[in-house]
Amino acid sequence: MRLSHWMNRREKILPIGLDIGHNVVKMIQLAVSEDGVRVLAAERAVVGSNEASDDDSWRRRVAPAVRRLLAEGAFRGPDVVTALPADDLKITSVRLAETPGDDVEQTLRREAAHRFALNPKIDSVSYVLAGSVRQGDELKNEYILFAGDDEVIREHIALVEEVGLQPVGIDASPCALFRCFERVLRRQEDKERTIMFLDVGHRYTTVVLGRAGEICFVKQMAFGVSRFAEDIAARLSISVADAESLRRKMTSSDSVDAATRRLVADVLHGTAEQLAAEISLCLRYYTVTFRGKRVERALLAGGGVHEEALLTVMRHHLAIETDIAEPLRGFDLTSIGANTEDLHPAADFSLAVGLSLKGWGASTVALVKSDVGLESILEGAP
Repeated sequence: MRLSHWMNRREKILPIGLDIGHNVVKMIQLAVSEDGVRVLAAERAVVGSNEASDDDSWRRRVAPAVRRLLAEGAFRGPDVVTALPADDLKITSVRLAETPGDDVEQTLRREAAHRFALNPKIDSVSYVLAGSVRQGDELKNEYILFAGDDEVIREHIALVEEVGLQPVGIDASPCALFRCFERVLRRQEDKERTIMFLDVGHRYTTVVLGRAGEICFVKQMAFGVSRFAEDIAARLSISVADAESLRRKMTSSDSVDAATRRLVADVLHGTAEQLAAEISLCLRYYTVTFRGKRVERALLAGGGVHEEALLTVMRHHLAIETDIAEPLRGFDLTSIGANTEDLHPAADFSLAVGLSLKGWGASTVALVKSDVGLESILEGAP
């Protein structure tokens, strides 16, 4: 009866959301109808960090992993929306006096080209308006720029096409992250509050502040989950691989002595404190820049949710309500059945969910294809 109900209703099948992380690949596909959102398929695979190998070696691991996920999951069609890896996406903010729209875009493109040594004629630049700020006696608009090198984007598209997928959009990851969370902030009090969205990945942490459905601050930091193992390795004078093995042993058995456990716990706490301090600087910048506004809640996503010390330190250090993100909350999960337990915790699917949702309300035909100019392929709008 329920299967018949799903088959007879009119659904819009969204593109696959593909998050190619430095250590794990996540894929999810959603379907939307008047009844809500249904998860058609959701899969993840560990590909291993590319820190100890070259990009070609990492790419050779990513391609078969994606093919395997496509074969194992009930994904429909080849359309996919993806995002550049964090180290390939360039982000900065610019303040400009109010000027006509065309002048703003040209000015921002020149600024991005200057700051990142890009070619404004071929490299991709997108932006969002963060809000109005007072600088001295002047009122200026603050813009957040997202930029990508044309050659890097083409290589990313080639990787996606290599596994048989059709890229219908490349999104800026902070915008996809915000899109995932913004949809669940439906209460009026949530819409009126500034919320911090944190995606702690393997090598990078993305901080996004949003208010009233708009992005008002973005920062990416080269500080991710890998730092925890690196700091343990440095303290114990062992390799990073041995540090990771030690952590796994600590969670699966009691064979690690108490002194080592205390030492590791101290290192984890100290590393979490460092990241929390960096995030606190983001809060301070926001409250100073947008006077009278304060951040009232934080949602933690990414692989960092597995770090218990991180959540504890965040709650203490930031002094705001901090919770683990639930990107699949409110979605119908019946189609993935037993796989639901395998997804727990699903917080690391936040970016992939936001990427798939990019296709909601817009025809995939209208999205940018890889065989046209890359002028606007880096799409920053929520």
